[in-house]
Amino acid sequence: MERSGVSRRALGALALGGALGGAAIGLSGCEGAVETDLKPRSRRFPKDFVWGVATAAFQTEGSQAADGRGPSVWDVFEKIPGHVKDGSDATVATDSYRRFQDDVDLIAGAGLGAYRFSISWSRILPSGEGVVNPAGLDHYSKLVDALLAKGITPYATLFHWDLPQGLQAKGGWAARDTALRFADYAHAVVDTLGDRLKHYIILNEAAVHAVFGHVLGEHAPGLKDINLLGKVVHHMNLGQGLAIQALRAGASGLNVGTTMALQPCRPAGGPLAVWNRLASDGLDALWNKAWLDPLFRGTYPKEMDDFLKGVVQDGDLQTIQQPLDFLGVNYYAPAYVRLDLNSPSKIAPANPPKGAELDAFGRHIDPSGLLEVLDRVRREYGAPRMMVTENGCSDPFGNGPGILKDDFRIAYLRRHLEAVLAAREAGCDVRGYFEWTLIDNFEWDLGYTSKFGLVAMDRATGVRTPKASYAWFKALAGSGALPAA
Repeated sequence: MERSGVSRRALGALALGGALGGAAIGLSGCEGAVETDLKPRSRRFPKDFVWGVATAAFQTEGSQAADGRGPSVWDVFEKIPGHVKDGSDATVATDSYRRFQDDVDLIAGAGLGAYRFSISWSRILPSGEGVVNPAGLDHYSKLVDALLAKGITPYATLFHWDLPQGLQAKGGWAARDTALRFADYAHAVVDTLGDRLKHYIILNEAAVHAVFGHVLGEHAPGLKDINLLGKVVHHMNLGQGLAIQALRAGASGLNVGTTMALQPCRPAGGPLAVWNRLASDGLDALWNKAWLDPLFRGTYPKEMDDFLKGVVQDGDLQTIQQPLDFLGVNYYAPAYVRLDLNSPSKIAPANPPKGAELDAFGRHIDPSGLLEVLDRVRREYGAPRMMVTENGCSDPFGNGPGILKDDFRIAYLRRHLEAVLAAREAGCDVRGYFEWTLIDNFEWDLGYTSKFGLVAMDRATGVRTPKASYAWFKALAGSGALPAA
């Protein structure tokens, strides 16, 4: 504790390592016990409910050196031996940079009305700043046009973890200047695409990028420095506010949101475990409140005070507290933690309740947790409009082909959509649901061992084969009626 300079008051915010495993994307073993299932009164979604799929540029595009694209932190990270589970890389991924029309046709074939993709910052500004690369913008212009031609609404995420390496060399998100460059990038995008691209998501799962990339070293840029945490958190929040301002200054009629990886943080032993509650409250402050509070309240939780000393400048919180048109919520699992006086952080991961349904990582598959986080936002943050911008289920891990008869995924999606219906019945203004993901892709440090797609892909040939869940999701989007088990 003394080496990090963090006080006991900030102790809870050091719930790192395994305790954060529940936030990492990658679920498998997706069916089983039903003790966390929900029973909404209605099984029908409104006619204007948005149905879509979500993807990310680095996980799908490939073509890493095409048309002037500069390297990102993930280009560098993936090449270091041991960083990716199967030793693979994303140089091809799903080849969506060249085959985006195939992707659009799959989305249209499923009758989905929306596509959430991310824009590669280093395609637009190869070093992260300076002169705009027209070829990069032209690619996304063609993608937007292809989507609109099929009646699909494009939702573009501006930052999905792939910071240009040129900015990382200057300090990355630990440097305040990166927040300013992010605003420049947002302006470049909206200046060219804002006449057609009207739906924007600013950041994707900033908590994951901050912690896994800068403290645990398990994601790019691969750093392990707790002292970076406050700077990275604040500058990502600040960059988000500046980017929202840039978008709205650049075009009218925009629908602007951001996406957070929200999860319940639960003490081992239940609510009566007082000491473990200190640990879970600390994790909650870092994982959830450090992003929600400044956005909706213009403040940081007190647990972040020590990390933020000397970082926050006058006017920053006003810049961060920008009005949003919607909040994107990504949900996969709750986290369980306990107090551990023998641990350097005094916090350790804890097991889910006995008998709980678990995924391949030993994490609790709990649809009620989705209702919990959606309802928390409603109760504590002014009931904003929300969209579930990621939720989905992986095949069991392995290097084999994707499972085409994926009844486990259908069961998983059905149960979590029951949670969405229950949240709407509780008063949550949830307007849409984006399944993760369209095609089995490069799953960050897990490589290709994790498969989330509604569509399988043969990596040798690129052939795309819809799974049973693709047809199921198509039927749901078409009818709006969630089938019973």
